[in-house]
Amino acid sequence: MFAVVEIAGMQFEVEPKEVLNVPRLAGEPGDGVSFNNILLVDDNGILKTGTPYIEGSISAKILEHGKDETVLVFHKKRRKGHRKLNGHRQKYTRIEIGEFSL
Repeated sequence: MFAVVEIAGMQFEVEPKEVLNVPRLAGEPGDGVSFNNILLVDDNGILKTGTPYIEGSISAKILEHGKDETVLVFHKKRRKGHRKLNGHRQKYTRIEIGEFSL
């Protein structure tokens, strides 16, 4: 059984007991969160699609907050001597998917 769910504007394919990184969510580690924007559910070969969403929710537990690897952004203007280097670390939340209630 899996579902496609919308979390923080992005779509994720999730299964029960799966651990994944999503964009930063509000809450502390150990808190529970619920996602209601379910787009598709596959229940042992039976597909249900939403128009646009399926009624129900998917529960999850926040495990930790963190930052991804550094992404370097380099700007250069040729023949001008202008060079600029910026770094960026995207914040994420690691969650564990709980049960589906459809």
